[in-house]
Amino acid sequence: MSKDKRVAVVTGGASGIGFGIAQAMQQAGYAAVLIGRDEDRLRKAAKRLGPHASWRRADVGKRHEIQAALAPLDRVDVLVNAAGFTRSISLSTPIGDAEADWDALIGANLKGSFLMTHAVAPLLASPGGRVINIGSIGAQTGGSRPGSLAYAAAKSGLHGLTYALARELAPRAITANVIAPGFIADTGFTGAWPQDRVAAIVAETPMARPGTPADIAGAVLWLASDAGSFVTGAVIPVNGGWRIG
Repeated sequence: MSKDKRVAVVTGGASGIGFGIAQAMQQAGYAAVLIGRDEDRLRKAAKRLGPHASWRRADVGKRHEIQAALAPLDRVDVLVNAAGFTRSISLSTPIGDAEADWDALIGANLKGSFLMTHAVAPLLASPGGRVINIGSIGAQTGGSRPGSLAYAAAKSGLHGLTYALARELAPRAITANVIAPGFIADTGFTGAWPQDRVAAIVAETPMARPGTPADIAGAVLWLASDAGSFVTGAVIPVNGGWRIG
């Protein structure tokens, strides 16, 4: 990794939205550091990105793994917390299963972003550092169908965490914002969705198409740029107008 390049750390960077963000950051001149749990996927993703990409294996819900993964870094310009997953949990889910899945989703989607930001904060460029969290339209809507109890709660918590981070980091001239995607195609979350459900969502979307990881990456690049230096504590919806209002 070149010492003169700005550094972007992207959790969940081995696939989907995270990989799209890492790819865009690298094209914008950053050295991308991918964080995730699957070494094989991380290795393949970094190889696709090229010589200015590296990877570190870590479960973002485990602070000791995060600390070990970040140990080689002495500076971070942008942290993108994109790691997470979804799993259906409703009030009809047996309580034992619901509790286990709740803990896993909160750990990956909310706790992991807190632990990563806490660990990276001392390394963030000051002034000019950026924390960009990937939330969800589900934080406002509760999800597009029943079964989103834990995911919606985790993403709502992530939005609230971002507001608090913006206050804490502002004295160092570091911004913290959250991007709230709508329906994004070409991710691990949506690949198995029934086509009739996808068609229904697209029909409700004024832009008449699903989003892509590149759409999310574009918003990340703007927030990371000098043009985004006075934007903090904001939720940026990137949803094609789906469920306006």
